[in-house]
Amino acid sequence: MADDDAAAADPTAITVLAVTVEDVVAALETNWRSDRHTVLRVTPPFSGRMRARIHRPGAADDTGALHLDPSTFVDDPPAYPHPDETADRLREAGRYTTERHHDRHTAAVAAWRDDVRDALVDAVDLPTDEGPHRVDVAYLG
Repeated sequence: MADDDAAAADPTAITVLAVTVEDVVAALETNWRSDRHTVLRVTPPFSGRMRARIHRPGAADDTGALHLDPSTFVDDPPAYPHPDETADRLREAGRYTTERHHDRHTAAVAAWRDDVRDALVDAVDLPTDEGPHRVDVAYLG
């Protein structure tokens, strides 16, 4: 039985990691916008095809789960648009209003989300005791 438990806890059993595009985008955005650290978690027992789900780690996270930074899934993640930069551009053009600022920043965030979706990678490295273990990524949604 102990050998079965060890095998189920071995992340090298994973060959494909499934994750929703929205979880990747939301976790990355949360990390850029706040000091809350959000990860994509893969929970044992591990097998060939596993699911990564958005998760905010806590003190009681001693389950043997893998915690992957969302930037792992994005090739050269674009910088998140800052509201002050949007306001500065509008002021420089002499076109600042609160409504324009809101509209422009909302559009900048939507464009950032699209850029993240366009930069998703096909494979990621999972951390293991023996070193990185490369797996394919299947995006859902």
